[in-house]
Amino acid sequence: MITDVNVNLSRWPFRRLPGDEPLALATKLGKMKVTQAWAGSFDGIFHKDLAGVNARLAADCRQFGAGLLLPFGSVNPKLPDWREDLRRCVEDHKMSGIRLHPNYHGYTLDNPEFHELLQLAAARKLVVQLALCMEDERTQHPLMPVPPVDIGPLANAVARERQLKLVILNSYPQLPLERLRALSSAGQVYFDLSMVEQVRGVARPGEYASPDRVLFGSNYPVFVFESALRKMQEAELTETQRAAILEGHARRLLAR
Repeated sequence: MITDVNVNLSRWPFRRLPGDEPLALATKLGKMKVTQAWAGSFDGIFHKDLAGVNARLAADCRQFGAGLLLPFGSVNPKLPDWREDLRRCVEDHKMSGIRLHPNYHGYTLDNPEFHELLQLAAARKLVVQLALCMEDERTQHPLMPVPPVDIGPLANAVARERQLKLVILNSYPQLPLERLRALSSAGQVYFDLSMVEQVRGVARPGEYASPDRVLFGSNYPVFVFESALRKMQEAELTETQRAAILEGHARRLLAR
């Protein structure tokens, strides 16, 4: 059984992707024995009407993946009504977490509104997912290059919010291990494996974080789902370690 903490609904604007229709995505995940998928929305990256984005996300998760797709709403602290967007995620849509895209939304991690957002999310016991990028820079449209998020200020922000549950998505291999070590020791910080590339790369988070901080995430449908599974197969894990990464760690994080 698998809990995938990193899937997306709707359309990626630069190319069509297999699985970019909600029914096709849910069907694919079911075939891959995914029992729960934490789903964000591509629209949440590019649209300004995040209230509409999150309402559609919640509705699609109910219609096409009830019990399978768990919606994670988008919040952009640069927008004037972001606190209301956060409230709607919790109170109207009963979401367990939110997903942030600082590089696409145009703010850095030393932004005061970002720090307030972390504080409010921690108070509401939400899981906060922070995507460092969405795809390899080499595949980006030449008129829209988006550099990865600079995580330099993040460790200090996390240290101030001891109740914060933070999941780093798409942690690209070029990140210096020193920064990742500082971040992992600052608080309850977890990492998905979607952008692990090297042989036996699933073990790489063990170089800067406890093994129980590693979560299975595919970044589907931007990436091929089977790629994430193959990373697990070649990682030379014990059955206990494999089960924990595929499902156990995420379930415990959500239960808290």
